[in-house]
Amino acid sequence: MPTAGSRTRTGTAARVQLVISRSLPFLVVLLTALADVFTPDRERFDRLLVAAPPLAAVTWGVRGTIGIGLLAMAVRALLGFNRGGDPLPESLASETVLVIVTAASAWASRVRTRREQDLRDLTAVAEVVQRVVLRPLPHRLGRFELHLLYVAAAAKAQVGGDFYEAARVPGAVRVMLGDVQGMGLGAVETASVLLGAFRAAVHDVPDLAALADRLDEGLARHDPRDPGSDAAERFATVVLVELPDDRDVARFLSLGHPTPFLQHGNEVEAVRFAAPSLPVNLTGLADSRHRIEEVPFGPGDRMLLYTDGVSEARDRNGVFYPVETRMREGSREPAPEFLARLHRDLVAHGAGGLDDDVAALLVVRPPDAS
Repeated sequence: MPTAGSRTRTGTAARVQLVISRSLPFLVVLLTALADVFTPDRERFDRLLVAAPPLAAVTWGVRGTIGIGLLAMAVRALLGFNRGGDPLPESLASETVLVIVTAASAWASRVRTRREQDLRDLTAVAEVVQRVVLRPLPHRLGRFELHLLYVAAAAKAQVGGDFYEAARVPGAVRVMLGDVQGMGLGAVETASVLLGAFRAAVHDVPDLAALADRLDEGLARHDPRDPGSDAAERFATVVLVELPDDRDVARFLSLGHPTPFLQHGNEVEAVRFAAPSLPVNLTGLADSRHRIEEVPFGPGDRMLLYTDGVSEARDRNGVFYPVETRMREGSREPAPEFLARLHRDLVAHGAGGLDDDVAALLVVRPPDAS
């Protein structure tokens, strides 16, 4: 998920933008009055006051919009009096136009505020859905720290096709990170099915191979209630990790997923999979057994799991984001700072910002963790 620092900066920028937007109607009234009064040849600028109510409707409520419209009418009347009095037909026509524009602006403000309330309600529901489908990870499981970056590609979305989960089981910690083919609601549905399968099986299965089989079975048995849903037809790449309590190792099983990276001190290396399995929902196309890789993972080590939204982000020249280089450069950075910088780098690297869901999980074994 976006870091606290990025959320704070976004919130501050939004507040500044709101203050500026709410000040614009008053600025229009003020500048119009000054121009009308101090222009040497006494040009008529009061007609510009008609812009104040529509500007108010963008950010002000109904009462505020009507109030700004009344202010514009009062200022127009005072400017006319300052010129020695406008002809009655012209004055009535100007005031009538302001009344009509103010009424229309108040109606537009009411429509906007209702839609904003609907959006707030939907956002609240989406946040609940996120906590159910993609529950926040604990900061620590056993002797391992978990640090997550998760960004959905869809504007304002809380959940995307990338998914993650971790669980403490007897004698180990098990972690899953995955990415469903495509985006949209079908990808979210598929992700929720795989998360449910992981949570149902993770405490019972003897190893990662059996857990991978249960993920396949869960998706194969899924019966979408929506006839138009394609969730059961999608595939997903997944990496499963097991971190045993009694050994300084990490066990990996890749189901067609991007290669994780391990950091030992200042050295960074990719996990080598001699025979990675096919993605979930495609394993029936081959008869091969799942192969688990075991590598050293001791005190002070870190591992980076990520989806292709990270590794396949391209710049304007089509160059992929250098994940391994970034991890090597950030080998001494605290985990939260590393992920915050990763997020900024991905946004800057992408030709049009982030165009895919992004999930990155940094698993840390602190030096003092026994």
